[in-house]
Amino acid sequence: MKKILVILHLLFFVNLAAQQRPTKTQWQQDLRFLQNAIHKDYPFLFVKTTKDTFDAEVESLYKEIPNLEDHEIVVGLSRIIALFKYGHMAVDYNHKPFEFQHLPFNLYQYADGVYIQGVHKDYKQALGAKVKAINKVPVMEALQKIYPVVSAENTQFFKGYGINHLTIPEVLHAQGITDKLQNAVELSLEKDDKSFKTTFMSLGDNKYLPTQYGLIFQDENWLEARDQKTTPLYLKHIERIYFFEYLSEEKSLYVRLSQIEDDPKEKMSSFYARLFDFIEDNKVEKLILDVRLNGGGNNYKNRPLITGIIENKKINKVGKLFVIIGRRTFSACQNLVNELHNYTNAIFVGEPTAENVNFYGDSGPLVLPNTKLPVYLSFAWWQDKAAWENAEWLAPAIPVEMTFEEYSTNQDPVLDAALAFSDPNFQPNPMRYLTDGFVSGDIEELAVEVPKMIKDPKYNFFDFETELTKAGLHLVNSGRMPAIQTGIGVLSFVSQLFPNSAKAWKNLAVAQIKADDKKNAIEALNKAISFDSNGDIGKSAQEMLKEIRIE
Repeated sequence: MKKILVILHLLFFVNLAAQQRPTKTQWQQDLRFLQNAIHKDYPFLFVKTTKDTFDAEVESLYKEIPNLEDHEIVVGLSRIIALFKYGHMAVDYNHKPFEFQHLPFNLYQYADGVYIQGVHKDYKQALGAKVKAINKVPVMEALQKIYPVVSAENTQFFKGYGINHLTIPEVLHAQGITDKLQNAVELSLEKDDKSFKTTFMSLGDNKYLPTQYGLIFQDENWLEARDQKTTPLYLKHIERIYFFEYLSEEKSLYVRLSQIEDDPKEKMSSFYARLFDFIEDNKVEKLILDVRLNGGGNNYKNRPLITGIIENKKINKVGKLFVIIGRRTFSACQNLVNELHNYTNAIFVGEPTAENVNFYGDSGPLVLPNTKLPVYLSFAWWQDKAAWENAEWLAPAIPVEMTFEEYSTNQDPVLDAALAFSDPNFQPNPMRYLTDGFVSGDIEELAVEVPKMIKDPKYNFFDFETELTKAGLHLVNSGRMPAIQTGIGVLSFVSQLFPNSAKAWKNLAVAQIKADDKKNAIEALNKAISFDSNGDIGKSAQEMLKEIRIE
């Protein structure tokens, strides 16, 4: 009797497990549900991809589903969501019964390659090794293979949040890095000038890497490549959301802000009040705000910091305020750096941010009816800058990227660059300088100063031609004659700054045609053709010239 009960018990759970696994038809129904829901309720997301591209990818996956395993379908859904290229959107990889596995190492892409930053103690020999290949696929090729799975706003987001998809066996298989789903994956590594291979076993279902801010921190089970004898400021007191420390020799105040949230031990409002009191009561010549680890939170909590800096005449000066940004600067922290860029004299240091300057965020789950799989879709548009100032990221004025050796030996070249910088005449926000100059009519000053800035390597982070052209074309496309005339002025200025640019002359001609100034438009088009006679711009200018002459 007991044996019968045991058999019945097992059959019950086997049957239950089978019921939990959806049929191929149910997967196809869920895909259609997702497709229809996005067209009906989220059409505003079609910005970086088109409806036709989206529908084509849906049809392709729909046809493939009968031949795919469940994990391949989930990854296929991720590829579709990744088409929209908004970092708040994703497919849940931790939903039963489709939990994905993870390999026991953490990757980080430094300036000199991809390294194992952290690893389980059982694989100590691989700690700090440079990754050459995964399952014999060169690591850079492997990164290219998984990129389409990640809802990456830009390449920085992928570096900060997407790279460790290479630790997920289901993704490795679905993207063709492994031939089949397997819980053991071989890596080709290099360390101390020696090449070797290590096979890593997965942690099992529903077990994640113990990362914090994208890094593994050392404990009894996990090891990290950084020398543990000392800790750099940006990783100090990592258990706190924020802290500050006075650097007496440099007369600088260092502040790390790792989330836009209240710390359990001190509210943000109290922390900021204490911070500004310290600045007033001490010899603080520089304020360095470090948000390189900050992935966001509640952007309504940004105001006290922004207003406090704006009001502080001691700090809100060029060369006195520095903001360290990086590949994990995202979401509500993107709002923060946008506002600092708009309203203060902050100089940005480090790497570009992980978010578009203007972006869709605040995602909520759309639960697929059969599989109950949550798909997170963004619904809120955040625009801190004018449409023509939109960019894929906020770029640093002082670009600095860390090498593995610098990380492992606790150096911080980013902080060092902020501490060393000194140029009171530097323009931290060239677009604001240009806009203010045009609005106030200081064209002669711009004509003298901007060519100098273009030649100055300190302004390599800013593309003068592209940004001025975007502003000029926005004015021209408004359709209002006063704005069109202003736009012509901006585009004419661009053609003076870049006299050998076919694109500059063609854009000027477009504006002049809208103002019915055909004579000057013909002259501008001829110049465009002379600088790019056999190129796409030159050919386009020739077509425009024919149309003008026909008229």
